[in-house]
Amino acid sequence: MADGDFLSQEEIDALLGGDDEVEEREEDVEEIRPFDFTELESIKKGGLPGLDLIYERWVKVFREEIRKVLPKINMVNKEAIYISRFNNFMYKIPMPSSYTTFTMKPLKETALLVVDSRLVFTIISVMFGGPAKPFKVEGREFTKLETYVIKDFIDIALKTLEETFSTVYEITIEKKSTELNPALARITSGNEKVIICESLIDIDGFEAPIYFCFPNGMFLPIKDVIYSDFSGEVDPQWEERLQELLMETPVRVSLELTRKRFFMRQILAWDVGSEILLDVSREDPATLKVEDEPKFNCRLGKVKDRYAALLKEEVVREEEEGE
Repeated sequence: MADGDFLSQEEIDALLGGDDEVEEREEDVEEIRPFDFTELESIKKGGLPGLDLIYERWVKVFREEIRKVLPKINMVNKEAIYISRFNNFMYKIPMPSSYTTFTMKPLKETALLVVDSRLVFTIISVMFGGPAKPFKVEGREFTKLETYVIKDFIDIALKTLEETFSTVYEITIEKKSTELNPALARITSGNEKVIICESLIDIDGFEAPIYFCFPNGMFLPIKDVIYSDFSGEVDPQWEERLQELLMETPVRVSLELTRKRFFMRQILAWDVGSEILLDVSREDPATLKVEDEPKFNCRLGKVKDRYAALLKEEVVREEEEGE
């Protein structure tokens, strides 16, 4: 190339590798696909003040109970409560880990308790005089002893959760199964949102997490409790005043002796002074009603010169029997 000459377009493309870049750009275009926003991990912290308060109480109760069984546990701390995708949550759990599914009746759906494998192995190590530090756990399953320790740990966690939750909303927890394979512990589809309650357990300076995982729609029937600042505590003065007002509420009480059928022509023939025979004896049952609602079955009687009714048993309505 002589002095003063300009590079040709072919020479520029050769120096810059233009042809290769064009081919690469064409290949990139062929691989472009629509972006799926649902693949993004959606994490939302906060917004569950009621559940946050329940979980804080659970941490305190669980800490006291688990230390009776495993004194080497120094502390149990609430780490975070957040909303995430179920798949994204499961991917971060090391293998093997313990996955326990359970229900919280009368709430529907199934929840999950995950015990990190590092926690189990560290507890076992400390119990037998070893150090409380993490070590490689991949590639092997839990032994019978480790499984036994997991069972006690899980039972205490679920029992204390039931007791703590029931102070706000009465539930009954039933354990369904404990699995080592995460594929057998899928409580919802992978892309669905779940509520994660995470806490850290300190064993002689080493910390490992445990998780409660709840489907996002599990608490919808009690959203006023979970999503509000309700503390679950009742003001004693307010409760006492409420009881006073309740006791002072006037109600109408009536005693139904019997029931009879009459034709309309008979009723029209009644006049002042007409006698209506009830055919009721003191042995016949009667019903005491409160505000027209049957409340007690009674027997007729008399105290001195006044008629009376002896309450025998409370009336149970059909819908209460079916519950």
